Amino acid sequence: MSTKGPVGVIYMADLNQLCDEILARRSLIVASNRGPVEHSMNPDGLPEARRGSGSLVTALGALTQSAEFTWISSAMGEGDRVISNNGQGPHLKSPLPGHQINLRYVVTPRRVYHKYYNVMCNPLLWFLQHYMWNPPYNPNVDASIHDAWRSGYIAVNQAFARAVIEEAQASGLPPVVIGHDYHLYLLPEFVRKEIPEAIIQHFIHIPWPTPRYWQMIPRYIITEICSSLCRADVVGFQTPQDRQSFLDSVEEFLPEATVDRVQHLVCFEQQKTQVEVYPISINVADVQRIASSPRAVEYESRLRPLCNDTTIVRIDRAEPNKNVIRGFRAYELLLSRHPELHRKVTFLAFLVPSRTHIRQYQRYMDEIQQTIDQVNRALGDAEWQPIRAFIENNYTQAIAGMKLYDVLLANTIIEGMNLVAKEGPVVNSRDGVLVLSESSGAYPQLKKDALSVSPTDIEGTMETLYQAIQMPAAERQQRALALSKSIQLEDLNHWIISQLQDISKLV
Repeated sequence: MSTKGPVGVIYMADLNQLCDEILARRSLIVASNRGPVEHSMNPDGLPEARRGSGSLVTALGALTQSAEFTWISSAMGEGDRVISNNGQGPHLKSPLPGHQINLRYVVTPRRVYHKYYNVMCNPLLWFLQHYMWNPPYNPNVDASIHDAWRSGYIAVNQAFARAVIEEAQASGLPPVVIGHDYHLYLLPEFVRKEIPEAIIQHFIHIPWPTPRYWQMIPRYIITEICSSLCRADVVGFQTPQDRQSFLDSVEEFLPEATVDRVQHLVCFEQQKTQVEVYPISINVADVQRIASSPRAVEYESRLRPLCNDTTIVRIDRAEPNKNVIRGFRAYELLLSRHPELHRKVTFLAFLVPSRTHIRQYQRYMDEIQQTIDQVNRALGDAEWQPIRAFIENNYTQAIAGMKLYDVLLANTIIEGMNLVAKEGPVVNSRDGVLVLSESSGAYPQLKKDALSVSPTDIEGTMETLYQAIQMPAAERQQRALALSKSIQLEDLNHWIISQLQDISKLV
């Protein structure tokens, strides 16, 4: 295959060719909690289709237009439930333009889904895997957690497996099953039990913690998770550190498994599992198209007067692991230590409220606002506000802000991947410097040309911001160009192709 264009971007033709090779001998089934199409009820009481939310939908956008496959997801609302029960059969053609895919919704009782999602997935697994617990106080694994695992998490994973098995049987071809993330850890085992010949890949978008941290939940839960994932043919992670932690976990919780750390291979009960690293990325062309759109240009013209000699920018969901407050504290310290920077540096923060129904998130959003107000009162005046915050979900405006940064701050604590750190360098027009947390998922790829910080080190972050501000123009240009080239070389097509190439070896 001709795999690379002028700057290493993999052409769609290669994706189409790989899909054709796989689909000639296999059916393809993708499974995730959120799907590519969600249906809402219109005023006439009829379901209307819209593009699903979430980064996975964006990530697999090219695949939905390159191959005919079935995407199985949870019925997220009443519209999905109505569509699923309207007599059209178990699945339907996606009504969205360009989609070649079939949709199938897994409908579970609301109480079961509540236990699965609101007791197990988000408060327990997501917080655990981002190291966000406060162990002396939480979590408290009581009877409700044990019940949610049995009658929520297991039940929904079994329902997904039944849907996968029915789709595979209907196709008449052995399937390739690609599962996604922490919502469906038990899917590989349930599918393998009924379809031994299936090729199963599971990609985990969030960090994988060390065995010591996993030990804070009941051992049988993490043992079942590891056992199931080791029924897959390929398990994918964002970073080498995540892969290493997974192999450590397998050794700890599945002592009968054999782990080959050179080949990154697990052998468990006659099943070989290849453990790979596939850092997710961005669709460079799409991001650049949005950045040059009339709407983005209009936002840019509104934002430009707010910029200064130096403009620091951050773009984040307002979630605790994004470490927004420490970033503001480092900036406050910068202005205190360097009064000559007053009125010469401005911080533009584009923050999206997130999961506001969860108490911890709402509290963190309140603390962010209090910090902004305090810094502006203490150091600003009527003519200059040190921090300008835009608290809304406005992606185009955020992209416009990326074009204007001199320093892009991404000091996140622990996360699967930071796509902002990849979007900024491909649209920025000012040879901006990326300040990146060493615990960010983007760090292994971008560390050579970014300035690195420890996420909890406010003093060090302040010093790094000052270093970025004082950096000579030639070095800024060299770093900015290298970042952009690296991101374009390993773009979103590269992420998809890499996985399909590994799957094709097994077909």
